[in-house]
Amino acid sequence: MNKVLLVGRLTRDPETRYSQSAEPLAICRIGLAVNRRFKRDGEADADFINCVAFGKTGEFIQRYFVKGMGIGISGRLQVRNWEDSQGQKRVTTEVIVEEAEFVEKKSANNSYRDNQTFAPAPQQAPKVNTYNSSDDGFYQVEDSVDPDDLPF
Repeated sequence: MNKVLLVGRLTRDPETRYSQSAEPLAICRIGLAVNRRFKRDGEADADFINCVAFGKTGEFIQRYFVKGMGIGISGRLQVRNWEDSQGQKRVTTEVIVEEAEFVEKKSANNSYRDNQTFAPAPQQAPKVNTYNSSDDGFYQVEDSVDPDDLPF
């Protein structure tokens, strides 16, 4: 089994390129700083992990994430062997991102693209009408969330 789950912060803005195939595929590279659980000499330690996301996942990361933002990812570990321009053999280990998620509110970091804040989450559940709109057992629910406040 090869499964990786990480929560950390982007160390740089996502870098996205597109393949040269008939149907171009997004290839998004990110650096992720993940804090270690234990501190050494009272200082937090972090691992810096290279990650690659393809297709819609890569486009999602490119569009909604910037340096410093928190992100949660799941994917798999991949080791690649390659040869550089001087003929030296190189090995790269990276996480292939299969899913990416927000892990904090957009207003938690001032470096976001548009510096807009989300409206606070409603403290009460949406109002439910006490009457049945039909005999199928479903009730009408009033929409209390503005679609512009959603991060996606």
